[in-house]
Amino acid sequence: MIKDICEAAGLVWHFLDEHGSTPVGTLKRKLKLGSEAFYGALGWLAREDKLAFEGAGKKLVVALK
Repeated sequence: MIKDICEAAGLVWHFLDEHGSTPVGTLKRKLKLGSEAFYGALGWLAREDKLAFEGAGKKLVVALK
């Protein structure tokens, strides 16, 4: 599972680097990741202080710091 989360974190980082701020739901859908790997990756990157989160209406938007 750690390997899946690590790989997912790389996918999330590269997607955000290329596309910029993205709603969390859109990011998950575009990357086609399972919930455990996806949310584990967000947690991993957030813990490393790589992500910024902000609310946009009812959506949570994530971006690289």
